[in-house]
Amino acid sequence: MNTAASINPWQKAIGINAISLVLMAVLILVSLSVGVAEFSWQSLISGQVSQDAQILIQSRIPRTLAIILTGAGMAISGMMMQVVLKNRFVEPSMVGATQSAALGMLITALMLPSAPIIAKISIATVCAMVGMMIFMKLIKRLPATDYLMIPLVGIVFSGIIDAMSTFIAYQTEMVQMLGVWRFGDFSSILAGRYELLWLVGGVSLMAYILADKLTIIGLGDHIATNLGVNRDTVLRLSVVMVALVSSVVVATVGMIPFVGLVVPNIISRLMGDRLRLTLPAVALLGASAVLLCDIIGRLIIYPFEIPVTVVFGVLGAAVFLYLLLKNPK
Repeated sequence: MNTAASINPWQKAIGINAISLVLMAVLILVSLSVGVAEFSWQSLISGQVSQDAQILIQSRIPRTLAIILTGAGMAISGMMMQVVLKNRFVEPSMVGATQSAALGMLITALMLPSAPIIAKISIATVCAMVGMMIFMKLIKRLPATDYLMIPLVGIVFSGIIDAMSTFIAYQTEMVQMLGVWRFGDFSSILAGRYELLWLVGGVSLMAYILADKLTIIGLGDHIATNLGVNRDTVLRLSVVMVALVSSVVVATVGMIPFVGLVVPNIISRLMGDRLRLTLPAVALLGASAVLLCDIIGRLIIYPFEIPVTVVFGVLGAAVFLYLLLKNPK
């Protein structure tokens, strides 16, 4: 009897999640310790009144929480898109979600500059939903068995939306503002500037509640219908959730590519496609991956920083090429 086959999936999931938790805990300690400002754990633990507590509360903890929420949310959004579209090579930035959200933020900044941030995020969410719906209409004409054509069409479609945003920004002298939304960076995160990311945490929890229905949707439309799952309702809800996560992340820290592509593929190869088991591991690994890239960006040319989107873009592109060249099973 095959020993690997006899392992309980829940035991395997618990083991992988335990390792991911330990890794994330180590990365959190490193993230809290790394920075330009002088910081000492010894003086903080000894109870001395110093700037260390202020640095920790006002800067280090909010930044670390923002990284964790962003990484987990984008990774779960990527997993949802891959299940709904039944393709392992898509993520929010490859279906036009993040680019459409940035376009929505740009349009709102031009037409409603004094609007509250909630209104801007709402408009960006609607734009992201429209962009994703257009992409889904486009790929309906493609053969379902062509795994590589869908991400290629998504890259072209996202590039078109990005070009539209760049053109509008050039015409209105908003290129610098657009760059803030296009390049993910956590250096400006302070207490009071990241709290909207808790919406991402709420959406991630909702995704876990819908995990079983999403798993059934991934098995095929006919199976979902036979099991009594309304595919259209789950699809629309998934689009709304991914659009909301994309718009909040873009508005708060900017675009971070490849998180929703790399992390779900790694977890799926280790644990399979049962989302009730895999979503916690996806969230933990997504948070750890973004934490690691942010730490690398802070240390590689210390005391200056490289935006996390650049670091993850380089590493994520390498993994994406590996996945394209490898048999996608």
